[in-house]
Amino acid sequence: MFPLRFDVNGEIVEVAVTTLLNAGYAGRSQEDVAAHVAELAELGVPAPTHTPCLYPVAPYLAMQSAEVPVQHGRTSGEAEWALVVAGPDERDLLLTVACDHTDRALEVHGVAWSKQAGPDVLGERAWRLVDVADRIDELTLTAWAGGAQIQHGTLAELLTPQYWLDELRDRGLLQPGTVLLSGTIPMDAAVDQFADRWRVELGDPKTGATIACEYAVRRMPEPVE
Repeated sequence: MFPLRFDVNGEIVEVAVTTLLNAGYAGRSQEDVAAHVAELAELGVPAPTHTPCLYPVAPYLAMQSAEVPVQHGRTSGEAEWALVVAGPDERDLLLTVACDHTDRALEVHGVAWSKQAGPDVLGERAWRLVDVADRIDELTLTAWAGGAQIQHGTLAELLTPQYWLDELRDRGLLQPGTVLLSGTIPMDAAVDQFADRWRVELGDPKTGATIACEYAVRRMPEPVE
């Protein structure tokens, strides 16, 4: 297992991931949650019985990669932010961009299973959460699938990092090495999500700064059985 490395204002911070969590159905607006449930229902995914959801994922699936190998043509990403606990202090809480690449064919059999079948791709840069906490709702998330914009919104659409910090603390998971992905915002149904490339940007309109992750989706050879 390789540590993640983040450029935080010129300082390289390494984090060995010990706990990886994916939030789901985590919109602040129930309309947004319903929209996401509807998107997944079109793919055959049953609605959850409780929201928000929290899915533990194998830590080795947190990666910084320019390529994601897949087994078939029905996989896609999701624009998200990621909270990274890099150490014991408040200034060790990092915020970065992420793309949760999910196996949509497997998702119809279980969301938790599908989360294990694809990686969480994180950006190589990060901001200290305390440095953007005063304007967290103004930060933007934008995703492109194969060059077409498929998602765009602000962090005001999602449950806050502070909400998840409280949840992690209550569950005894607010420890160095924990990484949590936020859940996503609605997709544009007119854009084909099953693309050969995904790019996600986390933007700060106040400074004009952005953090991006981008990767190609590569189809693996067919199995020999």
